[in-house]
Amino acid sequence: MAITLRLAHRVTDEEILKLSERNPGYQFERTAEGRLVVTPTGGKSGQRSGEVFGQLYAWNLRTRLGIVFDSSTGFRLRDGSLFCPDASWVRRERWEALTPEEQEGFVPLCPDCVFEVRSKSDTLDELREKMEAYLANGARLAVLIDPDSQTVEVYRPGRKADRHEKPDRVALEPELPQFSLDLGPVFSA
Repeated sequence: MAITLRLAHRVTDEEILKLSERNPGYQFERTAEGRLVVTPTGGKSGQRSGEVFGQLYAWNLRTRLGIVFDSSTGFRLRDGSLFCPDASWVRRERWEALTPEEQEGFVPLCPDCVFEVRSKSDTLDELREKMEAYLANGARLAVLIDPDSQTVEVYRPGRKADRHEKPDRVALEPELPQFSLDLGPVFSA
C-alpha cells in the first residue's frame, strides 16, 4: 500500500531527488497539497508497467511523434504536484521547447498522455484522483489499467471516463494515432 506522509514542510524537488537516491526501489511523488507519497515497486507491477512502456515506445519508434518516458521520470505539474506515471508521452514540439536544463531535471510540464498500472499498493480512488489531476494539469489522455479486475479506464478532458472490461485491446486515438494497447501481456503478467 502507498504511504502518504503529511510533513511539517512542503518537500522540495531537491529533497525528493535525495530521497530517491538514498532509497532505491521506492517511488516518491508529491501531491498538489504537499503530501509526500511513497510507493514500493514490486516485481509484477514493474513487469506490467514495463509492458505498457514497451508498447508505447515501439509505437513512438515507428511514428516519431514525441518522446516516451518510463516510471522513473518526474513531472512537475502546474498545481505543484510531482508525479511519476508508469509510462508517459510528450509531443515532440513541447519537449523541444524546453531548455536543456528543464529537460535534465524534473520535467516542468504535464505529459500529453499518461498511463498508470494499478499495483497492490494503489487504491482505485487514489489513482482516479490522480487521473483527474493529470487532466486538470493539461494531459490530453490518461489511462488507468487495473490488472486485478482486468479493466481499463480512459480519461479525456471534458468527458466521463470510458471503462473497458476485459478488453483484448484498447485504441487510444486520436491522441496517439494508430496506437492500440494490447492488454493480453499486461493482464497475464
